Amino acid sequence: MFFKNLTLFRFSPETAGKLKKLEAKLAEHALRPCGPLEMATRGWISPYGRNEEDLMHSHGRYRLVTLGGEDKILPMATVNQYVADKAAAIEAERGRPVGARERRKLKEDALTDLMPRALTRPSRIASYVDLDDGWMIIDTSSRKQAENVVSQLRETLGSFPAVQAEAEESPRALMTEWLIEAKLPEGFELGDEIELKDPADRGAIVKCRRQDLASEEIREHLKCGKQVTQLAIVYRERLSFVLDELLTVRKFKLLDLAVESLESGDRESARAELDARFALMVLEVNQLLGDLEKTFAVHRPAGK
Repeated sequence: MFFKNLTLFRFSPETAGKLKKLEAKLAEHALRPCGPLEMATRGWISPYGRNEEDLMHSHGRYRLVTLGGEDKILPMATVNQYVADKAAAIEAERGRPVGARERRKLKEDALTDLMPRALTRPSRIASYVDLDDGWMIIDTSSRKQAENVVSQLRETLGSFPAVQAEAEESPRALMTEWLIEAKLPEGFELGDEIELKDPADRGAIVKCRRQDLASEEIREHLKCGKQVTQLAIVYRERLSFVLDELLTVRKFKLLDLAVESLESGDRESARAELDARFALMVLEVNQLLGDLEKTFAVHRPAGK
């Protein structure tokens, strides 16, 4: 269950107190199937998998929850074909074209008729909160999806004033400086992937993969004024990821040095396996977040 991306939110100590009531509230907002005329539903599902009832996993100060979703799959081409067939039948019957207003009504009829028979696509997004340090970490690189998870948590609790993690020190400026000066903070090493942008409007964008980031080719882009907006990093030989200018951690991966302890474990159930993996992940991520907080000055909200 290792996360693949980390979108970061922060909340105050007062808000952390509200999260102590989370487990009791989750069942009231559990995922339900889409109704006949609903295009989508969202709600909490068990992090342990199907046919499990528990909607939260706890490990010390950390709480893991999973937002599930169902979305109807109704291609617009299918709707358009339905409208075209109905319109052709009407025109053949009365001998004159179907007007714009009638077509709009036929489209409404198409949705009413086709939606109950449409297939549904399931989705799930895991997230966890750190009650002590005020982090919420969501397993997505999409800001929209992350906001949806936070919104669902707000609805569940009645109030959850979390905000996206913001840096006082510009990640773009700092990452660019790291490459220019060929010096990264302690514990950070260059990976092999980068995105550079010309700061001018509609300026050039350069993306490199499997590239030596200390090479003269990259330095030439920097000399031309391009700035680093995404940078692959290896962290303390235990994690690898791509950090972007919004502090989103993409392509997050625990390396062999971090996961080797799991191989020797003797776990008899899926729940024990999830707990072991989750415990390892939050331990590693906690150290990373501490360094990101210090390096980029990411402050925890003080208000309610």
